[in-house]
Amino acid sequence: MTTQVTAQPVGPPPPFDPELAPVVEMLSSLRPPDAYRPDTIVEMRKPVPGVQTPTDEILSRGGAYRVEERTVPGPAGEPDISLLICLPKHAAAPAPAIYHIHGGGMIVGDNRFGLAEMVDLAEPMGLAVVSIEYRLAPETPHPGPVEDCYAGLVWLSAHAHELGIDPERIVIGGASAGGGLAAGVTLLARDRTGPAVLAQLLLSPMLDDRNDSPSARQMRGVGIWDRSSNETGWNALLGDGVRGGPDVSPYASPSRAADLSGLPSTYVDVGSAETFRDEDVAYASRMWQAGGRVELHVWPGGFHGFDVVVPDAVLSRDAIAARGAWLRRQLGRVPPVKR
Repeated sequence: MTTQVTAQPVGPPPPFDPELAPVVEMLSSLRPPDAYRPDTIVEMRKPVPGVQTPTDEILSRGGAYRVEERTVPGPAGEPDISLLICLPKHAAAPAPAIYHIHGGGMIVGDNRFGLAEMVDLAEPMGLAVVSIEYRLAPETPHPGPVEDCYAGLVWLSAHAHELGIDPERIVIGGASAGGGLAAGVTLLARDRTGPAVLAQLLLSPMLDDRNDSPSARQMRGVGIWDRSSNETGWNALLGDGVRGGPDVSPYASPSRAADLSGLPSTYVDVGSAETFRDEDVAYASRMWQAGGRVELHVWPGGFHGFDVVVPDAVLSRDAIAARGAWLRRQLGRVPPVKR
């Protein structure tokens, strides 16, 4: 006799923040929440009209940063990888660094995607930012993407001094899929006794392939990147018939990790009105239960990526300020850079 498990019932989606709600409606009319399907991945990789890719000139912040791209060794037996390196010109060396892993649901994006926002966060403190170009799914399934990201961290740690970076003050950060990969890389670094990771900055991270949390079910068809699109991303990464099964690696889906002890200080934030809310809250709670240091923010009425799409909204400004305050504490109260 088998016992059927009934999913916990959920109510209607939480309301969007009043300042953000009109933006969600507009975005949904242009690209519905379930727009990511196996047959649309190639289309979704095309540049979005009106959204500018940050050039080296933009990333230089008026000469505050030297921007260069380097090709470095990838995982053993795999292709080389590219790192986009933004080094502060006026900060005291060696500088702390953010190792940035871009979002995109495991299936879209490049090392410039989301980088401008990371440089915005880093510049007042004079931090370097190094962004990894990892291979995308489905062409490169797990473990390719996370191993690419780990190889980039290994190279950065080994060559930190020549770059003017402090290898003991490297923060791994990323949003969405980048946050999930950042969590996976941090687990790898712990388990392989790899490079030192001072802290991890997980912004609305994509952590759980099971895609069955109350918020995933509650937000289906609503907002940005819903349960259906999320399923597309996980299936592309893990392969047919693997997602949700018993054999998913915690380095692909960090929520699967049985042991969350021994991890560095962690920042998790997420909107209350998005798919990833409950898996992110659960991850933070499990880290606390394992004795970890975690700061968790659930931004009321925030949709997925609200702070990037509407950076001047009051809620976005609060979220961005909270990240900066946390980051400064991790880095020992790094003083502002004088221009």
